[in-house]
Amino acid sequence: MTPVWRKSSHSGSDAGTSDCVEIAQLPGEIGVRDSKAPEAPHLVLGAADWHAFARRVKRGKHDLP
Repeated sequence: MTPVWRKSSHSGSDAGTSDCVEIAQLPGEIGVRDSKAPEAPHLVLGAADWHAFARRVKRGKHDLP
């Protein structure tokens, strides 16, 4: 299976504004990578861990001061 990487629709498409993380659905897991370095290794999280992380982000638990 070839992962289909996607990024937020809030990410820009210009060269200076398109840097962000991308995610891909993998079998039972979620892949996370840096859009500036797509060939570099990526982080793999279990689906449950990814969803817990996403919930915390949505609640502002990881906002920078």
